[in-house]
Amino acid sequence: MLSKKLIDNLKEKGWWFEDAAHDYANEIIKLGIQPASMIYDFYTHAEDGPTFNSQGKEIYQLGWFLLNANYEFDLKRTHKLLMLPDEFIPLDSFEGGHGLFYNRANGAVIGLSPGKDINDFKNGKLQYQWNDFNAFLEWYFNL
Repeated sequence: MLSKKLIDNLKEKGWWFEDAAHDYANEIIKLGIQPASMIYDFYTHAEDGPTFNSQGKEIYQLGWFLLNANYEFDLKRTHKLLMLPDEFIPLDSFEGGHGLFYNRANGAVIGLSPGKDINDFKNGKLQYQWNDFNAFLEWYFNL
């Protein structure tokens, strides 16, 4: 469940909608994300256009991208080019040589750069920066 602090902040910005966006919900479920998850709650209730911008970085509004962009390209890039496991979902476009990834198997989020970061992560030398999606969002929105 998303924190009250996060939801209140999103409401103050006009980005939180009580009714879930059903078209987004259907696409997010097809991606293999469970309806009881924090990431599902966020992307079916929060929106500020196709992306959110904070911390000097844009992240996708995942529901929007699933419906309106070629998100499958990002998935293929993640899984093939970066050789990350299938459970990793890109949260951004990996611009500037750094990307944020959600792990749908454990709900954690990690920021990675090509090369050393990815190799260190695969070898167990680099841990997730955020153990759950809410913690990531609170960091991202400076809460």
